[in-house]
Amino acid sequence: MQKARVAAVLTWIYSAAFGIPAIPVSIHLLQNGYLPMFMDLFPMYAGPWDGLRSWAFVSLLMVFLVVILLAAWAAWLAWKGRRSGLILGLALLPVEAVFWLGFDLPFPWLFGVARGLLYALALMSLRQRPEGGMAGGLSG
Repeated sequence: MQKARVAAVLTWIYSAAFGIPAIPVSIHLLQNGYLPMFMDLFPMYAGPWDGLRSWAFVSLLMVFLVVILLAAWAAWLAWKGRRSGLILGLALLPVEAVFWLGFDLPFPWLFGVARGLLYALALMSLRQRPEGGMAGGLSG
């Protein structure tokens, strides 16, 4: 289905934009003791969790990275037409939202709302298909 594929692409964009930087940000924090700046505008991933010790903050960043990798895998499953990808993509959104709050990330909310809507619509349209049609897939 087209909705599932659009959600997958949005997930991969979000994953690249917010997951990949978690690694160099963690390295910078451990080496320098402070978060790097994003284009000299604001510290990256700064938020309520910013006051934690460096190792605790880096641990949270790594857990966030794992959650994002799971979301990217769910997107791949959804792209391939798997219902499990849609369900996993929806199930991960509240977990991701905890990190968006903790790291004070404003843009993932936009991606999250769009992804949630698209995954839910794709899942609903999948449930509305007759049993005999489109065996096991989300083609469309």
